[in-house]
Amino acid sequence: MYLKLLEKGISYGRIILKLPNQETHQFGDSGPAITWIIHGQDTLKKIAHNWEFELGETYVNGEWDVEDDSLYTLISILRQNFGIRKPPWPMRQMAKIRHAIRHRNPLHASRKNVSHHYDLDGTLFSQFLDENQIYSCAYFKDDDVDLDQAQRDKCQHIARKLLLQPGQTVLDIGCGWGGFALYLAQHFNVHVTGITLSREQYQVARRRARDAKLEDKLDFKLKDYRELDCQFDRVVSIGMFEHVGRDHYATYFDKVASSLAEKGIALMHTIARTDRPRETNPWIEKYIFPGGYLPALSEISTAAETSALQMTDIEILGGHYERTLAHWRQRFLANRDRFSRLIDDRFCRMWEFYLASSEAAFRHTRIAVMQVQLARRRDAVPLTRDYMYQAEPAFEQQGAGEKHIDYRGVG
Repeated sequence: MYLKLLEKGISYGRIILKLPNQETHQFGDSGPAITWIIHGQDTLKKIAHNWEFELGETYVNGEWDVEDDSLYTLISILRQNFGIRKPPWPMRQMAKIRHAIRHRNPLHASRKNVSHHYDLDGTLFSQFLDENQIYSCAYFKDDDVDLDQAQRDKCQHIARKLLLQPGQTVLDIGCGWGGFALYLAQHFNVHVTGITLSREQYQVARRRARDAKLEDKLDFKLKDYRELDCQFDRVVSIGMFEHVGRDHYATYFDKVASSLAEKGIALMHTIARTDRPRETNPWIEKYIFPGGYLPALSEISTAAETSALQMTDIEILGGHYERTLAHWRQRFLANRDRFSRLIDDRFCRMWEFYLASSEAAFRHTRIAVMQVQLARRRDAVPLTRDYMYQAEPAFEQQGAGEKHIDYRGVG
Protein backbone atom coordinates (compact mmCIF):
# COMPACT_ATOMS: atom_id res chain seq x y z
CA MET A 1 0.00 0.00 0.00
CA TYR A 2 2.71 2.51 1.02
CA LEU A 3 4.92 1.59 -1.91
CA LYS A 4 2.01 2.21 -4.28
CA LEU A 5 1.50 5.62 -2.68
CA LEU A 6 5.10 6.53 -3.50
CA GLU A 7 4.88 4.98 -6.97
CA LYS A 8 1.77 7.01 -7.77
CA GLY A 9 2.88 10.20 -6.05
CA ILE A 10 6.49 10.73 -7.15
CA SER A 11 6.46 12.57 -10.47
CA TYR A 12 9.43 14.83 -9.75
CA GLY A 13 12.72 13.52 -8.40
CA ARG A 14 13.99 9.98 -7.96
CA ILE A 15 13.86 8.04 -4.70
CA ILE A 16 15.73 4.79 -4.22
CA LEU A 17 14.08 3.18 -1.21
CA LYS A 18 15.97 0.58 0.84
CA LEU A 19 13.76 -1.40 3.23
CA PRO A 20 14.78 -3.33 6.39
CA ASN A 21 14.24 -6.65 4.60
CA GLN A 22 16.92 -5.63 2.06
CA GLU A 23 14.35 -4.94 -0.68
CA THR A 24 15.11 -1.96 -2.92
CA HIS A 25 12.55 0.05 -4.90
CA GLN A 26 12.89 3.07 -7.16
CA PHE A 27 10.30 5.79 -7.71
CA GLY A 28 10.40 8.60 -10.27
CA ASP A 29 12.69 8.91 -13.27
CA SER A 30 13.80 12.57 -13.48
CA GLY A 31 15.18 15.32 -11.31
CA PRO A 32 17.41 15.02 -8.21
CA ALA A 33 18.04 11.52 -6.89
CA ILE A 34 18.18 10.37 -3.28
CA THR A 35 18.65 7.08 -1.46
CA TRP A 36 16.22 6.73 1.45
CA ILE A 37 17.15 4.02 3.96
CA ILE A 38 14.33 2.75 6.19
CA HIS A 39 15.42 1.05 9.46
CA GLY A 40 12.09 0.44 11.20
CA GLN A 41 9.51 -2.14 10.14
CA ASP A 42 6.54 0.20 10.75
CA THR A 43 8.24 3.46 9.76
CA LEU A 44 6.60 3.87 6.34
CA LYS A 45 3.19 3.08 7.83
CA LYS A 46 3.63 5.84 10.42
CA ILE A 47 4.75 8.36 7.81
CA ALA A 48 1.95 7.50 5.39
CA HIS A 49 -0.72 8.03 8.04
CA ASN A 50 0.52 11.47 9.14
CA TRP A 51 3.62 12.58 7.29
CA GLU A 52 3.47 16.22 8.47
CA PHE A 53 4.34 14.98 11.96
CA GLU A 54 5.79 11.50 11.59
CA LEU A 55 8.39 12.30 8.94
CA GLY A 56 10.26 14.39 11.50
CA GLU A 57 9.37 12.21 14.48
CA THR A 58 10.72 9.04 12.89
CA TYR A 59 13.87 10.80 11.66
CA VAL A 60 14.70 12.14 15.11
CA ASN A 61 14.10 8.65 16.53
CA GLY A 62 16.63 7.21 14.07
CA GLU A 63 14.10 5.14 12.11
CA TRP A 64 15.44 6.26 8.73
CA ASP A 65 18.39 8.01 7.10
CA VAL A 66 19.51 9.31 3.74
CA GLU A 67 22.81 8.73 1.98
CA ASP A 68 25.30 11.53 1.30
CA ASP A 69 23.84 13.97 3.88
CA SER A 70 21.00 14.85 1.52
CA LEU A 71 18.17 15.22 4.02
CA TYR A 72 17.03 18.46 2.41
CA THR A 73 16.81 16.84 -1.03
CA LEU A 74 14.50 14.09 0.25
CA ILE A 75 12.21 16.51 2.07
CA SER A 76 12.17 18.79 -0.95
CA ILE A 77 11.14 15.93 -3.26
CA LEU A 78 8.39 14.83 -0.87
CA ARG A 79 7.16 18.39 -0.37
CA GLN A 80 7.01 19.06 -4.12
CA ASN A 81 5.13 15.86 -4.85
CA PHE A 82 2.79 15.63 -1.90
CA GLY A 83 2.43 19.26 -0.79
CA ILE A 84 0.41 19.90 2.36
CA ARG A 85 -2.08 17.11 3.00
CA LYS A 86 -4.68 16.90 5.70
CA PRO A 87 -3.95 14.32 8.41
CA PRO A 88 -6.68 11.85 9.38
CA TRP A 89 -9.77 13.24 11.12
CA PRO A 90 -8.82 12.16 14.71
CA MET A 91 -5.45 13.87 14.38
CA ARG A 92 -7.10 17.03 13.04
CA GLN A 93 -9.37 17.10 16.10
CA MET A 94 -6.41 16.69 18.44
CA ALA A 95 -4.61 19.48 16.57
CA LYS A 96 -7.57 21.80 17.14
CA ILE A 97 -7.53 21.08 20.86
CA ARG A 98 -3.77 21.54 21.04
CA HIS A 99 -4.02 24.77 19.07
CA ALA A 100 -6.74 26.15 21.34
CA ILE A 101 -4.57 25.52 24.39
CA ARG A 102 -1.20 26.60 23.04
CA HIS A 103 -2.17 29.70 21.12
CA ARG A 104 -3.70 31.53 24.01
CA ASN A 105 -0.14 32.51 24.94
CA PRO A 106 -0.73 34.27 28.25
CA LEU A 107 2.34 35.92 29.71
CA HIS A 108 3.60 32.89 31.68
CA ALA A 109 3.16 30.62 28.65
CA SER A 110 4.94 33.09 26.36
CA ARG A 111 7.96 33.13 28.68
CA LYS A 112 8.06 29.33 28.76
CA ASN A 113 7.68 29.03 24.97
CA VAL A 114 10.42 31.57 24.27
CA SER A 115 12.78 29.89 26.73
CA HIS A 116 12.21 26.50 25.03
CA HIS A 117 13.88 27.72 21.84
CA TYR A 118 15.96 30.80 22.59
CA ASP A 119 17.54 29.89 25.92
CA LEU A 120 19.58 27.07 24.42
CA ASP A 121 23.35 27.18 24.72
CA GLY A 122 24.43 30.41 23.02
CA THR A 123 27.21 28.55 21.22
CA LEU A 124 24.62 26.93 18.98
CA PHE A 125 23.29 30.17 17.50
CA SER A 126 26.64 31.93 17.29
CA GLN A 127 28.02 29.13 15.13
CA PHE A 128 25.36 29.11 12.40
CA LEU A 129 24.00 32.68 12.32
CA ASP A 130 25.71 35.66 10.68
CA GLU A 131 28.40 37.72 12.40
CA ASN A 132 25.76 40.01 13.96
CA GLN A 133 23.63 37.08 15.23
CA ILE A 134 20.39 38.03 13.50
CA TYR A 135 17.93 35.14 13.62
CA SER A 136 15.45 36.18 10.93
CA CYS A 137 15.16 36.28 7.15
CA ALA A 138 18.01 38.08 5.37
CA TYR A 139 17.63 40.29 2.28
CA PHE A 140 19.49 39.02 -0.80
CA LYS A 141 20.01 41.68 -3.46
CA ASP A 142 21.55 39.06 -5.76
CA ASP A 143 22.64 35.42 -5.70
CA ASP A 144 26.29 36.21 -4.94
CA VAL A 145 25.67 38.01 -1.64
CA ASP A 146 26.90 36.16 1.45
CA LEU A 147 24.85 35.82 4.63
CA ASP A 148 26.65 38.55 6.56
CA GLN A 149 26.05 41.13 3.83
CA ALA A 150 22.47 39.99 3.28
CA GLN A 151 21.68 40.55 6.95
CA ARG A 152 23.26 44.02 6.84
CA ASP A 153 21.18 44.77 3.75
CA LYS A 154 18.06 43.62 5.63
CA CYS A 155 18.86 46.02 8.46
CA GLN A 156 19.30 48.85 5.94
CA HIS A 157 16.07 48.00 4.20
CA ILE A 158 14.08 48.10 7.43
CA ALA A 159 15.84 51.26 8.61
CA ARG A 160 14.80 53.04 5.40
CA LYS A 161 11.18 52.16 6.06
CA LEU A 162 11.45 53.63 9.57
CA LEU A 163 12.66 57.01 8.17
CA LEU A 164 15.00 57.46 11.12
CA GLN A 165 16.38 60.79 12.29
CA PRO A 166 19.11 61.43 14.92
CA GLY A 167 17.88 61.62 18.48
CA GLN A 168 14.73 59.58 17.92
CA THR A 169 13.66 56.78 20.26
CA VAL A 170 13.07 53.29 18.89
CA LEU A 171 11.37 50.28 20.50
CA ASP A 172 12.57 46.89 19.25
CA ILE A 173 9.98 44.25 20.27
CA GLY A 174 11.63 40.84 20.39
CA CYS A 175 15.16 42.21 20.04
CA GLY A 176 16.93 38.84 20.02
CA TRP A 177 20.63 39.12 20.82
CA GLY A 178 20.53 42.83 20.02
CA GLY A 179 21.83 42.71 16.45
CA PHE A 180 19.37 45.13 14.85
CA ALA A 181 19.39 47.48 17.86
CA LEU A 182 23.18 47.62 17.69
CA TYR A 183 23.02 48.37 13.98
CA LEU A 184 20.67 51.31 14.53
CA ALA A 185 22.67 52.71 17.43
CA GLN A 186 25.92 52.47 15.48
CA HIS A 187 24.62 54.06 12.28
CA PHE A 188 21.74 56.40 13.08
CA ASN A 189 22.42 58.09 16.41
CA VAL A 190 19.09 56.94 17.86
CA HIS A 191 18.26 55.48 21.26
CA VAL A 192 16.94 51.91 21.09
CA THR A 193 15.03 50.06 23.78
CA GLY A 194 15.04 46.33 23.08
CA ILE A 195 12.78 43.88 24.87
CA THR A 196 12.93 40.08 24.97
CA LEU A 197 11.56 37.25 27.10
CA SER A 198 14.73 35.18 26.70
CA ARG A 199 17.22 35.51 29.57
CA GLU A 200 20.02 34.24 27.34
CA GLN A 201 19.29 36.87 24.68
CA TYR A 202 18.92 39.60 27.30
CA GLN A 203 22.31 38.85 28.84
CA VAL A 204 24.07 38.62 25.48
CA ALA A 205 22.49 41.85 24.21
CA ARG A 206 23.54 43.79 27.32
CA ARG A 207 27.07 42.43 27.07
CA ARG A 208 27.30 43.41 23.40
CA ALA A 209 26.12 46.94 24.22
CA ARG A 210 28.85 47.25 26.88
CA ASP A 211 31.51 45.84 24.57
CA ALA A 212 30.53 48.32 21.83
CA LYS A 213 30.48 51.20 24.37
CA LEU A 214 26.92 52.00 23.34
CA GLU A 215 25.19 51.75 26.70
CA ASP A 216 24.07 55.36 26.39
CA LYS A 217 22.14 54.47 23.20
CA LEU A 218 20.93 50.97 24.05
CA ASP A 219 18.62 49.80 26.80
CA PHE A 220 17.67 46.12 26.91
CA LYS A 221 14.87 44.85 29.12
CA LEU A 222 13.59 41.40 30.07
CA LYS A 223 9.97 42.28 29.41
CA ASP A 224 6.87 41.29 27.45
CA TYR A 225 5.38 43.75 24.97
CA ARG A 226 2.14 43.73 26.96
CA GLU A 227 3.99 45.25 29.92
CA LEU A 228 5.02 48.43 28.09
CA ASP A 229 3.71 51.80 29.25
CA CYS A 230 5.66 54.49 27.35
CA GLN A 231 5.84 55.93 23.82
CA PHE A 232 8.53 55.91 21.14
CA ASP A 233 9.13 57.66 17.82
CA ARG A 234 9.53 54.31 16.08
CA VAL A 235 8.48 50.73 16.83
CA VAL A 236 9.89 47.66 15.09
CA SER A 237 9.46 43.92 15.53
CA ILE A 238 11.46 41.46 13.46
CA GLY A 239 10.51 37.77 13.57
CA MET A 240 8.48 38.23 16.74
CA PHE A 241 4.87 38.32 15.50
CA GLU A 242 5.02 34.57 14.81
CA HIS A 243 5.14 34.07 18.60
CA VAL A 244 2.23 36.36 19.50
CA GLY A 245 -0.53 33.77 19.05
CA ARG A 246 -3.67 34.24 16.98
CA ASP A 247 -5.83 35.14 19.98
CA HIS A 248 -3.55 38.08 20.82
CA TYR A 249 -3.27 39.86 17.48
CA ALA A 250 -5.64 42.67 18.49
CA THR A 251 -3.72 43.13 21.76
CA TYR A 252 -0.44 43.30 19.86
CA PHE A 253 -1.58 46.00 17.41
CA ASP A 254 -3.27 47.99 20.18
CA LYS A 255 -0.04 47.92 22.18
CA VAL A 256 2.04 48.99 19.17
CA ALA A 257 -0.40 51.85 18.61
CA SER A 258 -0.28 53.01 22.23
CA SER A 259 3.54 52.75 22.22
CA LEU A 260 3.87 54.89 19.10
CA ALA A 261 4.08 58.69 19.06
CA GLU A 262 1.40 60.56 17.12
CA LYS A 263 3.63 61.00 14.06
CA GLY A 264 5.49 57.75 14.60
CA ILE A 265 6.12 54.82 12.25
CA ALA A 266 6.11 51.09 13.00
CA LEU A 267 7.49 48.20 10.97
CA MET A 268 6.58 44.54 11.46
CA HIS A 269 8.73 41.91 9.74
CA THR A 270 7.09 38.48 9.95
CA ILE A 271 6.71 35.13 8.26
CA ALA A 272 3.20 34.88 6.84
CA ARG A 273 1.07 32.68 4.64
CA THR A 274 0.02 33.87 1.22
CA ASP A 275 -2.90 31.44 1.17
CA ARG A 276 -5.65 30.68 3.69
CA PRO A 277 -4.96 30.33 7.42
CA ARG A 278 -3.60 26.93 8.47
CA GLU A 279 -2.66 25.21 11.68
CA THR A 280 1.00 25.15 12.68
CA ASN A 281 2.95 22.11 11.51
CA PRO A 282 2.56 19.72 14.47
CA TRP A 283 6.18 18.59 14.54
CA ILE A 284 7.51 22.17 14.47
CA GLU A 285 5.04 23.13 17.20
CA LYS A 286 6.05 20.25 19.48
CA TYR A 287 9.83 20.43 19.14
CA ILE A 288 10.87 23.84 17.82
CA PHE A 289 8.36 26.65 18.37
CA PRO A 290 5.69 25.76 20.96
CA GLY A 291 2.96 28.39 20.81
CA GLY A 292 4.13 29.56 17.39
CA TYR A 293 1.69 30.35 14.60
CA LEU A 294 2.25 31.69 11.08
CA PRO A 295 -0.45 34.24 10.24
CA ALA A 296 -2.14 34.65 6.90
CA LEU A 297 -2.14 38.15 5.46
CA SER A 298 -5.91 38.22 5.96
CA GLU A 299 -5.42 37.64 9.69
CA ILE A 300 -2.82 40.41 9.94
CA SER A 301 -4.96 42.98 8.13
CA THR A 302 -8.12 42.05 10.04
CA ALA A 303 -6.38 42.58 13.39
CA ALA A 304 -4.53 45.74 12.32
CA GLU A 305 -7.63 47.48 10.99
CA THR A 306 -9.34 47.33 14.39
CA SER A 307 -6.47 49.29 16.02
CA ALA A 308 -5.55 52.97 15.86
CA LEU A 309 -2.93 52.09 13.23
CA GLN A 310 -3.22 52.13 9.47
CA MET A 311 -1.11 50.06 7.11
CA THR A 312 0.98 52.39 4.97
CA ASP A 313 3.03 49.80 3.07
CA ILE A 314 3.14 46.01 2.63
CA GLU A 315 6.05 44.23 0.95
CA ILE A 316 6.17 40.49 0.32
CA LEU A 317 9.71 39.11 0.23
CA GLY A 318 9.49 35.82 -1.62
CA GLY A 319 12.57 33.68 -2.14
CA HIS A 320 14.69 35.27 0.60
CA TYR A 321 14.05 32.94 3.52
CA GLU A 322 14.89 29.70 1.75
CA ARG A 323 18.27 31.26 0.87
CA THR A 324 18.74 32.31 4.50
CA LEU A 325 17.85 28.83 5.74
CA ALA A 326 20.21 27.22 3.24
CA HIS A 327 23.08 29.26 4.72
CA TRP A 328 22.05 28.35 8.28
CA ARG A 329 21.72 24.67 7.41
CA GLN A 330 25.15 24.54 5.75
CA ARG A 331 26.76 26.31 8.70
CA PHE A 332 24.99 24.01 11.16
CA LEU A 333 26.19 20.91 9.32
CA ALA A 334 29.75 22.28 9.27
CA ASN A 335 29.59 22.37 13.09
CA ARG A 336 27.48 19.23 13.58
CA ASP A 337 30.19 17.17 15.30
CA ARG A 338 30.75 19.98 17.78
CA PHE A 339 27.03 20.25 18.56
CA SER A 340 26.78 16.47 18.94
CA ARG A 341 29.54 16.52 21.56
CA LEU A 342 28.10 19.60 23.26
CA ILE A 343 24.50 18.33 23.42
CA ASP A 344 23.77 14.98 21.74
CA ASP A 345 23.08 13.37 18.38
CA ARG A 346 19.30 13.36 18.82
CA PHE A 347 19.36 17.12 19.21
CA CYS A 348 21.41 17.42 16.01
CA ARG A 349 18.93 15.27 14.08
CA MET A 350 16.09 17.44 15.37
CA TRP A 351 17.76 20.67 14.25
CA GLU A 352 18.85 19.22 10.92
CA PHE A 353 15.25 18.29 10.22
CA TYR A 354 13.98 21.69 11.40
CA LEU A 355 16.31 23.63 9.12
CA ALA A 356 15.90 21.34 6.10
CA SER A 357 12.09 21.07 6.35
CA SER A 358 11.74 24.84 6.85
CA GLU A 359 13.84 25.52 3.77
CA ALA A 360 11.72 23.11 1.72
CA ALA A 361 8.49 24.64 3.03
CA PHE A 362 9.55 28.15 2.00
CA ARG A 363 10.64 26.90 -1.40
CA HIS A 364 7.60 24.77 -2.21
CA THR A 365 4.62 26.09 -0.24
CA ARG A 366 2.85 29.44 0.01
CA ILE A 367 4.67 31.07 2.87
CA ALA A 368 6.89 34.14 2.61
CA VAL A 369 8.21 37.04 4.65
CA MET A 370 6.12 40.19 4.85
CA GLN A 371 7.13 43.65 6.00
CA VAL A 372 4.15 45.71 7.11
CA GLN A 373 4.68 49.41 7.72
CA LEU A 374 2.14 51.07 10.00
CA ALA A 375 1.47 54.56 11.31
CA ARG A 376 -1.07 56.42 13.38
CA ARG A 377 -1.27 59.09 10.67
CA ARG A 378 -1.20 58.57 6.92
CA ASP A 379 1.04 61.61 6.39
CA ALA A 380 3.76 60.10 8.61
CA VAL A 381 5.35 58.62 5.46
CA PRO A 382 5.95 60.13 1.99
CA LEU A 383 3.45 59.69 -0.83
CA THR A 384 5.64 57.28 -2.79
CA ARG A 385 8.09 54.49 -1.95
CA ASP A 386 11.00 56.32 -3.62
CA TYR A 387 12.54 57.20 -0.25
CA MET A 388 13.38 53.55 0.34
CA TYR A 389 15.79 53.56 -2.59
CA GLN A 390 16.80 57.16 -3.34
CA ALA A 391 18.34 57.36 0.12
CA GLU A 392 20.59 54.33 -0.40
CA PRO A 393 23.88 56.15 -1.21
CA ALA A 394 23.58 58.20 1.97
CA PHE A 395 23.00 55.04 4.00
CA GLU A 396 26.17 53.48 2.68
CA GLN A 397 28.21 56.59 3.50
CA GLN A 398 26.79 56.87 6.98
CA GLY A 399 29.22 54.60 8.77
CA ALA A 400 29.34 55.69 12.39
CA GLY A 401 26.33 57.96 12.60
CA GLU A 402 28.04 61.21 11.66
CA LYS A 403 25.44 61.81 8.96
CA HIS A 404 21.70 61.38 8.77
CA ILE A 405 19.14 60.90 6.04
CA ASP A 406 17.05 63.90 5.08
CA TYR A 407 13.68 62.61 3.90
CA ARG A 408 12.11 66.04 3.50
CA GLY A 409 10.65 66.43 0.05
CA VAL A 410 11.28 62.80 -0.88
CA GLY A 411 8.17 61.30 -2.48
